[in-house]
Amino acid sequence: MKNVSRHTSRTFLGLPKLPARYASLVVPLLLSVFMTCIVSLISTFKGIGADPHFMRVWLGAWLISWAVAFPTLLLVLPVVRKVTAALVEMT
Repeated sequence: MKNVSRHTSRTFLGLPKLPARYASLVVPLLLSVFMTCIVSLISTFKGIGADPHFMRVWLGAWLISWAVAFPTLLLVLPVVRKVTAALVEMT
């Protein structure tokens, strides 16, 4: 059997990867970006429909949503991890 080595790149899109210690900030950052993007998009569309100013209104709503969501995730995530550990059997 051949010895196959895994190639792990130290860059992503040409930028150097962050050290592992930043994962606790990157996860809530990305989660807040994607979740607020989707939720504000749906909410804005439901509120104003296909309005000519949709993009401007949606981006403003997204920015406000993200500004609230990211710090909230940083505060709530440790509690969520503890509750999850209480509910899920860890092996």
